[in-house]
Amino acid sequence: MAAMTPTAPDTVEAGTSGAAPRASTRRPRPRSRPRPRVWRGAVLALAGAYFLTPLIASFVFTVHVPGRGISFEAYTELLAADGFTQSLLLSLGLAAATIALSLLLAVPALIAVRIGSPRLRPVVEVVCMLPLVVPPIALVTGITTVLRWGPEHLSRTPLYQTFLAVQNEDFPVVLVLAYTVLALPFVHRSLDAGLRAIDVPTLVEAARSCGASWPHVVLRVLLPNLRASLAGAAFLTLALVLGEFTIASLLGFRPFAVWIVSISGAQARMSVAVSILSLVITWLLLLLLSRAATVPATVSAAPATSRKES
Repeated sequence: MAAMTPTAPDTVEAGTSGAAPRASTRRPRPRSRPRPRVWRGAVLALAGAYFLTPLIASFVFTVHVPGRGISFEAYTELLAADGFTQSLLLSLGLAAATIALSLLLAVPALIAVRIGSPRLRPVVEVVCMLPLVVPPIALVTGITTVLRWGPEHLSRTPLYQTFLAVQNEDFPVVLVLAYTVLALPFVHRSLDAGLRAIDVPTLVEAARSCGASWPHVVLRVLLPNLRASLAGAAFLTLALVLGEFTIASLLGFRPFAVWIVSISGAQARMSVAVSILSLVITWLLLLLLSRAATVPATVSAAPATSRKES
């Protein structure tokens, strides 16, 4: 009977003798599956072909003249075209003013709601999302109705000059106001996502406990943490202003998008060339904004001796 009794494993013997248990065998780790690089490359190739094929076809249309071969006249004549420089500078100025005004309105409002009145956040969100529901044509109709009040009802009041000033063709402020309303949904979404990603009450309380004023808290504490959100809001607003046509056309102004459509009938190749150029300019401006968003903020550090003393 003793001979037929099975001997205990090495681990049991080691445990009874007081030695540390030793693993006799190790299970092989499961091999990690290779990353689907082939599928990833195929998806990226399809996406690149989807976006680049229309651009390449448009570029070929601008440089290939039937019976003459390759010609770059559509691009060389752009700078000398009537209204090109004025319309482009006007659109860039409108974009800069719209970005500044929309951020000036949205940033303090969202920070105040985030800190002091969280219950008002749904109300602010609904108000900012209304431009997505109202069509641009309805917005233009309302703006036109309001602008008619000047000659009809306010011709003998000081506000009449204000109505004339906002419709100045050199820089139409009414377009800035309209574009700000259209950009509010995108600005709100971008800033709201950035504010949710940081602990705003803790940052504000820490800065205020150190004696910082409210302007210092907003400019030196909150805005550096919202750099990516501010850049995203500026991206969307810039793209919106450079490509907007309906409001400017119906109000009788001629920014870059309206100028492109106005020359499309007589000079088709030049209009397509200008469209390609506008895309390139937009991409360059977006790259500059993204570069500005990724630059680290410079924080003035106190000397080591003062930190130890404190």
